[in-house]
Amino acid sequence: MLATVLAASATLLAAPVTGLLGHRAVRRADNARQLRIDSPNGIDEQRFVRIGGIEQWISIRGEDTANPVIIEVHGGPGASHSIFATRTRSWEEHFTVVRWDMRGAGKTFGRSGPQGQGEMSFDRLYEDALDVTRYARERLGADRVVLVASSLGSVFGLRLARSHPELYSAYVGTDQNILDAGRDGSVHEALLARLRAAGKHKDAAAVEEMGRAPQPLTADQRASYDKLTVASDPLTLDTLKRVVLRSLWFSPLHSLREIGRYFSGMKFSARLTPALAAFDDRADGTRFELPFYVFQGDRDVITPPERARSFFDEVEAPVKEFALIEEASHFAAFRHPDRFLHLLRTRVRPVVTGAADRSVAA
Repeated sequence: MLATVLAASATLLAAPVTGLLGHRAVRRADNARQLRIDSPNGIDEQRFVRIGGIEQWISIRGEDTANPVIIEVHGGPGASHSIFATRTRSWEEHFTVVRWDMRGAGKTFGRSGPQGQGEMSFDRLYEDALDVTRYARERLGADRVVLVASSLGSVFGLRLARSHPELYSAYVGTDQNILDAGRDGSVHEALLARLRAAGKHKDAAAVEEMGRAPQPLTADQRASYDKLTVASDPLTLDTLKRVVLRSLWFSPLHSLREIGRYFSGMKFSARLTPALAAFDDRADGTRFELPFYVFQGDRDVITPPERARSFFDEVEAPVKEFALIEEASHFAAFRHPDRFLHLLRTRVRPVVTGAADRSVAA
């Protein structure tokens, strides 16, 4: 599972941004223009809302509030999706997109710092997600909303979808994590194989030693492990450079100070990951009382499509579909946002609205 991939990779990828402040200012201004919403029934709200006893940042954006509502649950931990606003601008023509910076992440972390985040636990963030869902439903007058969960967020997502079909019209997992209390070692073995094939025997020995430890990895060990995972796969590393870090650097929603806080939040949130070692998705159940979708990168080495597909095959749901996004690693929805949108429009939207999207080409 990918816990602190961006924080672990920051030192690898920081150099290319040096000395580009002028170019950054031009790009941010252009991106800000792209983000403008001035349609009659549009919405563009970004504010702090009292969730779980602290101020948490929520964005609600869309061209028409009559469109289906998506609530995103981001990964990391601490890797807010607000940085991808420009890349996913086209989504807002067909859905109202609700983005939330979890406690310990992004603007929520920046608002009150490490001392103001309150309890940092999976259970607390799970309750926060429910409160954000209820807030969005009330604000938008939506009976139910589409839950889109990514990476670590999909750990929350499975549990939210399984327990609360009355709140969600469909579940969409991407970069889908499947936790099994450590039974499946295929991701670990694949990393070892890549390192050995590249002649990085010292790194392979370190990874092998971490894999033999009887206790869960510490946050620092997890960061080292994730850094090696990213560096071992060219497509993942390229995605981090071209998609993730560029999105953060050119985000019109993030000042230079907020970029620093973004990474600080991920480092702070890493304390969540050791507790997940005992989670077991199959033991929790594979019956879902709502439409169930997984859209996974076909070359994801962090949350491999084979593991997601194996779990998906066991799922019982009123409707279920699995699709691969080609030439995509982790962060598949943001490397290929148009392909992801096409899947949302052709697979998900007709089910949750009861009508086909006629503007999608056959």
